[in-house]
Amino acid sequence: MDETQIRAFHEQVSEIQREISVEMVGQEQIVRQLLIAIICGGNVLLEGVPGLGKTRLVRTLGKVLDLQFSRIQFTPDLMPADVTGTNIIVKNTAGQNEFAFQKGPVFSNIVLADEINRATPKTQSALLEAMQEYTVSVSGTTYPLPQPFFVLATQNPMEQEGTYPLPEAQLDRFFFKLRVDFPNLSELRQIVEMTTGAAGREARKVAGGDAIFSLRRVAQWVPIANAVADYALRLVLCTHADSEHAVPVAKQYLRFGASPRAAQAMIAAARCQALFEGRYNVSFDDVRYVAAPVLRHRIVCNFEALSKGQTSETVIARLFEELPQAGEVHG
Repeated sequence: MDETQIRAFHEQVSEIQREISVEMVGQEQIVRQLLIAIICGGNVLLEGVPGLGKTRLVRTLGKVLDLQFSRIQFTPDLMPADVTGTNIIVKNTAGQNEFAFQKGPVFSNIVLADEINRATPKTQSALLEAMQEYTVSVSGTTYPLPQPFFVLATQNPMEQEGTYPLPEAQLDRFFFKLRVDFPNLSELRQIVEMTTGAAGREARKVAGGDAIFSLRRVAQWVPIANAVADYALRLVLCTHADSEHAVPVAKQYLRFGASPRAAQAMIAAARCQALFEGRYNVSFDDVRYVAAPVLRHRIVCNFEALSKGQTSETVIARLFEELPQAGEVHG
């Protein structure tokens, strides 16, 4: 890797970010983390109260990236076939009836799963194979999904009535879980002016599938020192109460720790974050930057934690404080 590749990477992602900002106000960190996940080939779960622009952000991303985009509104009566597709009876050229597969909306490059926790577990599970294997199996036949492929899901943390919490197996297949915060006064003023005033310029397409694959190849070659990689791995291992690397907060408050997918996501995302910062090597700060979105949906708090008002966010903050920094000192 040379400086030319790093400069090209930075220019490409900067152009994508600029176009997204045409229709999105604020949320710079969310946009960056979303792009990191997409470049790494991961799925993203966006969580926030209604009206914060989660759906708008994904739609804008669909405009900026020259990729096929589809939206699925998850509701309690949505069936798996409404997501994946189903076999229908059609007439062939000879006038005889035969079965043909009618593709569902999941056959797109970017799939917006809006309010994913409103669908039943049976329908939620229809995305499991797609998110992990990039295929869909119907009636014994497996169909490949278009590449690149991403599931960008949204959910509302406030309403619990009529919702179905995502199972741990599905949560683990999300590369990042991002929390969308409420805008400040200045951002809220810009949002109101943008949405209630005269229509301005719309975001334009600036990158396609080939550009995403090119950015991914560059990110995969970013070197990471053994000490930094070990720190990322220990961050995952320390969430397991029965591990030799477990820290006190994990032993006290965690019921389940993060899976190996967390380690894979943390290393890949840290490499990409280094390039976003214009560097060609991964630092400890890069690992810390991506650790929270990687871990927050992969650790499960126990009853004691819930009874004391602890959350995954407070536990992760304690992990940073309690994890031994021997690797950093000697790195």
